[in-house]
Amino acid sequence: MIKEVILDVLRRIRALARSKNENLPYLITIVICSGVFILALNGFVELTEELAEDDLTTFDDRVSGYIQSFRSAPLTSYFRFFTDLGDRYAYIALTLLLGAYFYVRNRSWKFVLQTVLVLLLATGSNVVLKSVIDRQRPAVEHLVSVNTLSYPSGHAMSAMAFYGFLIYLTVRYAVDKRLRLAIIAVLVWVILSVGISRIYLGVHYPSDVLAGFIGGLIWVTFCAVLFNLFDIWRYRRVSA
Repeated sequence: MIKEVILDVLRRIRALARSKNENLPYLITIVICSGVFILALNGFVELTEELAEDDLTTFDDRVSGYIQSFRSAPLTSYFRFFTDLGDRYAYIALTLLLGAYFYVRNRSWKFVLQTVLVLLLATGSNVVLKSVIDRQRPAVEHLVSVNTLSYPSGHAMSAMAFYGFLIYLTVRYAVDKRLRLAIIAVLVWVILSVGISRIYLGVHYPSDVLAGFIGGLIWVTFCAVLFNLFDIWRYRRVSA
């Protein structure tokens, strides 16, 4: 299944690269994101099925035990900082900063509104999934307070949605290659640190975090496809 999807995506990209079309960058992005979306959706379904069959206990226990064995005062401060970067107050502050940056640079709210939409969709779907799946939090010491259910991790899902979409924007629109790589590296570090922080602090199982990452990726790729389709439609409308 996965191999077939990857091969199909590669064939479509090769066919598009050989064609002469002003919408080529949008089409290539749509094909790639569609392939990643299908793989991510399939991965989320399979992971959730394994959870339902209670096949993740050994994995969760081993990974949680390993990560939490490194608990110390400095690491606790580090992971509390990053878990705060996956909270709503951080997103509000960062959205305001991004809004100011994009407006000054492009005189447009387009990208920041797109980022907020991806985040809202991920957050809303996370609430629904938590209530439907109804998995309780780990029965270990929690180093931060929590009052919701466990699967999938809301912090991991929102981090992948918000920071992951910023990675997408960086890949699509950043001109300087060194700056692009630096931004991507920082954002990947933030996403991973937010996810690991939830395991370290004892409030999530590793499978919760993994499902959150996949869920956020689903929304990033889904919205990227929609936004590019809209750009093609708008371009054709203007050119008509």
